Parts: sequence; C-alpha cells; structure tokens
Amino acid sequence: MQPQPATPVAGAAPGTSRLALVVVTSIFFMWGFLTCLNDILIPHLKASFELSWVQAMLIQFTFFGAYFLMSLPAGRLVSALGYKRGIVAGLLVAGVGALMFWPAAGLHAYPLFLGALFVLATGITVLQVAANPYVALLGPERTSHSRLTLAQSMNSLGTTIAPLFGGLLILAAAPPSPEQIAVMPAAEALAWRTSQAQAVQGPYLGLAVTLFVLAAIVMAFRLPAIRGVEDLAHDRRYRIADVLRHPHVLFGVLAIFFYVGAEVSIGSVLVNYLSMPEIGRGLTEQQATTYVSMYWGGALVGRLAGSFLLAKMDPRRVLAAFAAIAAMLLLVTMSTSGDLAKWSVVSIGLFNSIMFPTIFALGIERLGPMTGKASSLLIMAIVGGAVVPLATGWLADTQGLQQSLALPLVCYGYIVFYGLRGSRVRDLDTAPAMRA
Repeated sequence: MQPQPATPVAGAAPGTSRLALVVVTSIFFMWGFLTCLNDILIPHLKASFELSWVQAMLIQFTFFGAYFLMSLPAGRLVSALGYKRGIVAGLLVAGVGALMFWPAAGLHAYPLFLGALFVLATGITVLQVAANPYVALLGPERTSHSRLTLAQSMNSLGTTIAPLFGGLLILAAAPPSPEQIAVMPAAEALAWRTSQAQAVQGPYLGLAVTLFVLAAIVMAFRLPAIRGVEDLAHDRRYRIADVLRHPHVLFGVLAIFFYVGAEVSIGSVLVNYLSMPEIGRGLTEQQATTYVSMYWGGALVGRLAGSFLLAKMDPRRVLAAFAAIAAMLLLVTMSTSGDLAKWSVVSIGLFNSIMFPTIFALGIERLGPMTGKASSLLIMAIVGGAVVPLATGWLADTQGLQQSLALPLVCYGYIVFYGLRGSRVRDLDTAPAMRA
C-alpha cells in the first residue's frame, strides 16, 4: 500500500498559506544566523582557549551532534504539539541555550560553552523538524522543491549576515600572535583570554531576547494545519524500518549527512584558511569574515535563483550538476594558491545553495503519513556536521589545512550519485506492520 499524499492545507485560503509561509521563513533566518555564528566562534575560542583543530571542532561536533541525539525526541515533541507549538518550543529552547553563553563566558569554561551550544542546537533541531516539512507541505507537491528552496534562502540570508555580525562584535580585536602570548606575564595572558571569551556575552544575550520575542509572535499567529500529517501525528503504525525501506529515503539520509558535513567543514576552517599567507596574502581573521559572508551569501543568491530553476527543471539533475561543480572548485582550491584558491573556495557557497532543500524534498517525496518520521531521520542526518568537521580537523592537524579539504570532496561525490540514481522513488508495499 503506497501512502497517500497529505492534503496540503486544511481549510486555509491561499492568502493564509502565503502569510504562513512568510512567518515560518523568518524562523529559517534565525537558525541560519545562529548556526553560522559557529564559524566565528571556532577561531575566536580556538585562540581564547589555545585549542588544537580537533578541540576547536568540538564546537561543531557538539552543535550538530545534538541533531543526531535529539531529532527523534524532537519529532515526537512536534507530533504531540503540532507544527505551530513545535516551532514555539524550538524557539524557547534555543533562547535558553543562547542565555547560557553568559555564565559560560563569565566562568571562562570551554565545557560550559559546549553545553550551551548543545541546548541551542536542540532548539534548532526542533525548529528543523517542524518547519522543513511544514513548508514542503504548505502547497502543491510538484512545487515543494521550489518552495522549500525559497524558504531556505532566508536561512542563507541569516548565514550571510552572521559572519559580518560576528566579525564586528566578536572578532573586533585582532588577537596577539602565539609568540606574543608566549612572552606575556601569566596574569596578563589569562586576562586577555578571559576578555576574549566574554566578548560573546552581549551578542548572545541579544539573540536570546530575539528568540523569545519570535516565540511570542509565532504563538499569537494562526498557522493552518496540514491534513493527513498532523491528523496522523499520533499514528504509531509506521516504524523507522518501514520508512527506510524506501531507498530514496535511506540514500537521502546519507546525502544530508555528507552535504552538511562538507558545507560545515568548509565554513568552519574558512577564516583560518583565508588568513593563511599563501591563500589570503595578508588577510587578517576579521577581514576574512567578509569572505565567509560571501561564501554564505553565494548560497543566498543560489537559492533565490534556484527556487525558479527547480520549478522548471528536473531537481535531480540540478542537484547532481551543482555537486559536481562544487567538487571541481574544491579541487582547484586544493591545488592552487592566492586569489584563485581564495575565490574558488568562496564560490562553493553558490553551488551549495540548493543542495539541502532539494535533498530534503526528494527524501520525503510521496511518503504521505510517513513524512514526519522521514523528516526526523533526515534532520538526524545533520549529524554529518558533527562527524565530518571533526575528521577534517584531524586531517588539518596531521596533514595541513589545505589538504584536509579532501574529505568534503568525497562528500560532494556522493551527492552526485544521489542526484543521478539514489533519489529515484520506487513503489513498495508500505503497509505498516501492526503491533500486537
């Protein structure tokens, strides 16, 4: 039995759906902004706590590890609360995580920073589980790829602005060199590191207030329900094994894992990579944040253009083509130096643009009441942003920063496969196994 597709909107006028889309996409902006700030935290806390690359990548490991640990609980929470209250819950939890940066910085404790990031990421996980399928289902299925890509463009706007924000408020003071720190009196060096850690307090307090205000706005707004999904939110007939019997879901989970891993790995090392003498030719870390903004801004431009491109072309072919170009750009930056290496790595953001929303929409295609469970699995696969950057950090410590980009290169190769073959939908007998 093939699951029947969900009825897009229960009793909602087209104007209501459009307004709901506007409200929900504002949430995409916030989680993009918060996620991309990690790219600024990594060089900042790396210097403040004297971390190796592997230790610094624990920031991404903790943040994206929350997706793996909390996706299924988040899915159950959204099933119990519905999409609207699930979004509100996610905003509140993320706000608490942002507030936790204040004591973490005050105590100058790296483990507390990681704990705050875990709570913040848990809230964003709930938002992802609720908002991605909601946008995909808020209209005709044939335009779900285009609609989700358009919504993700707001996510990209957040990731474009975040590096500039972080550069101004967090990386404003140029750090002394390791040689200068080595000759500082111990008390002076400790005072500098403590002040560096405390530079994040004000920005994250402001973000916490913003998240709480957004939660109040969403709670006050009437979002239309999705018939066929929310009505079956408590239907336990479908198991994870039933969902993964669909090859396009299984391969989609792996595609999300590798895509997020590649994107986050590149973004995480970009400030330090571009400030290398042979790449940036004299760029400081703060100046490099402008190029990090361009990297994520490319994703914004690509998603705005891609939302129209995907409405007219086969999304599978577009996905494969973009992944192949990203792989070629990585090869260029790994084998060159100077401006060519700099601009080739920054340009990858343009071709990352449509990958996540396209993989996500292909991964939940034609699943009907299984959509919610498949969404949780796809969000869980964002754990690639924890695992791949950690492995990339190990390569950076042992082989060098430029050579470590070989790992994201492999990830893009898999996405080419998913676009060409792995995303094909096969009809299966999906009748749920009834529990005793």
